[in-house]
Order: sequence, then structure tokens, then C-alpha cells
Amino acid sequence: IEEKLVPAGGAAASPRMPCVAAALPTDEGLPGLCGTWVWILVAATSVSLPLQQGWVMYVSITSCLISLLLLLSYIFGFHRNSNNWKVLDSLYHGATAILYMSAAVLQANATIASEFENGFPLYYYQLNCAASFFAFITTFLYILHAFSIYYQ
Repeated sequence: IEEKLVPAGGAAASPRMPCVAAALPTDEGLPGLCGTWVWILVAATSVSLPLQQGWVMYVSITSCLISLLLLLSYIFGFHRNSNNWKVLDSLYHGATAILYMSAAVLQANATIASEFENGFPLYYYQLNCAASFFAFITTFLYILHAFSIYYQ
């Protein structure tokens, strides 16, 4: 008797895919949406460390635009179910995960530095905290998507 695991979403998990990865949505749009939140939150603060937070803005805007282009090309069917699309998708998300990890660490450093600055309101620190949180979540989603392509 073969026992099937069913994730919290109710859909049956693939026998080759871990149950946790089957339950989480890892399409093109979700990492891009979280990356957009990083961009919005950093832009809403007073940029205290322009070099660090400039890198965060660059990574989030660039990856958001490239993810949007990949999503549109996928929706319009340019991939034609080829294996090259899977390789491109996985390599892009893997490289972006590395860039987002560096951006998340720099944003966390900027958050720590903004905690001790005098003259800035408390909500700038809170916005930096939220940007750091979403940067790490976005990193996790890009890593998850890069590896989940092999389990499909």
C-alpha cells in the first residue's frame, strides 16, 4: 500500500518533490512581488547609507524588471516547454538569490546603523526593519524557485 502525503493546500504532492516545496507557491510573480516591497520600503526611508542601500535598490529594481520580463515571456508561451527554458529559469533565479542575499545583508546592516542615528524618526527604523525582512524572504523565494525547477 502506497501512502500519499497531502500538503496543507490540499493538492497531492509529487512523489519526487518534497512536501514543503509542493505546498509553497514559487512562480515567477511571488519573488518579484516581494522584491518590489523591498524597493518601495527602502525608497520610503531616508537613505542613510547610500552605497549600501543603493545596492539594495539596484538589485531589487533590476531583478523585479527581469522577473517581470520572464513572467511575460512565460505567459505568452515563448518557452515552448523546452529544457533550455528550465536551465535559464534556474540559473537566473540562482544568480538572483545570491545577489539578493548580499542585498539583504547590506540592508540589515543599514537597519542596525539607522537604529542608533539621532534626528531620524522611529518609523524610518521600522521601514528599514520591514525592508530587511522582505529582502530575506525574497532571497528564500528565489532559492526555492531555483531548486524547485529540478523537482518538476
